[in-house]
Amino acid sequence: MAKRISLREFQQDLSTRLSATHRSEARLAWLAIQAGNENWLIDLADSGEILSPPPIATVPLSRDWFRGLTNVRGNLFSVVDFPAFLGQTPVTMSSEARLLLVGAKHGINTALLVSRAIGLRNPDDFEPDRRFHDERPWILGALRDSQDRQWRRLSARHLLADPRFLDAAR
Repeated sequence: MAKRISLREFQQDLSTRLSATHRSEARLAWLAIQAGNENWLIDLADSGEILSPPPIATVPLSRDWFRGLTNVRGNLFSVVDFPAFLGQTPVTMSSEARLLLVGAKHGINTALLVSRAIGLRNPDDFEPDRRFHDERPWILGALRDSQDRQWRRLSARHLLADPRFLDAAR
């Protein structure tokens, strides 16, 4: 005879299993984005929502890489053109451009404007690029995929704390 459980026990068990599944999936996936001519990976657990860019209001006397402010469902987000921040050509507003709301999870309403979102990637599909070295604390190293393309790992938490990133005034 099957064991009988209450609806409450069933819901708690289901909730616990779903939470564990979401946490393990987040650790096992990276979001792949393109910023200018560079490929980047960000931990899915560290990334936020990704969407087509809404209208962006410019802010006078700000750096070229600071695109301005945008309203996302009633919340203001500062928008940083990530390729321009990296010293590359700014993002061209096209159907591929995306806004990655990286700061919301960290209590800061900041979004990165990127050239395009590529999708989810499995960490098992990459090998460390031991030749790569970068002093910036928000770059967690580089990896190579099966086609020998380089992918840099981005730490949103460290980027959001970087003094250069926080200094948007010209």
